[in-house]
Amino acid sequence: MYLAGFFTTAPQSSAPVVTESYALLDELDIPYERIEHDPADTPEVCDAVREKLDLPICKNLFLCNRQKTAFYLVTMYEDKPFSAKEVGHQIGSSRLSFAPPELMEELIRCAPGSASVLGLAYDTEHRVTFVMDREVYEAELFACHPCQNDGSLRLKTADLLEKFLPHTGHAVTVVDLPRE
Repeated sequence: MYLAGFFTTAPQSSAPVVTESYALLDELDIPYERIEHDPADTPEVCDAVREKLDLPICKNLFLCNRQKTAFYLVTMYEDKPFSAKEVGHQIGSSRLSFAPPELMEELIRCAPGSASVLGLAYDTEHRVTFVMDREVYEAELFACHPCQNDGSLRLKTADLLEKFLPHTGHAVTVVDLPRE
């Protein structure tokens, strides 16, 4: 398995969405540490990434309402069970389900398995609501992919909340998701 890092500068060569993600972090003066790894699509890779970053991994779920008119990017720790009913109840939206991959790619430029808060930079029409579980919201550090799942980075949660989100024009909706 490939796992390399830590780097504090953007990769020299990568997909445009990754290059643009790091360029925006640099423009906003948000320091980060990044690692490169095999695509994080197996438990083994995710375990190695978690250990290397020394942070819990977040799962990022791209959801929509039944009519596909309201979209939500939900960030929560991977060890919490996901309940569409619970999330929907807390945000005032019923019948949530996973959004079609083509809408995720259109709205936040992320492919399935790579959903990232950094993708909100592409949601210039503010069609996506960002939802964060309180445990993630209150953590000192935040880990995510740079819109592609063969790399991960960690940064201060405060920088995400106080620099990145204001730049994109997105607010955060905080929810309290149960562990059981």
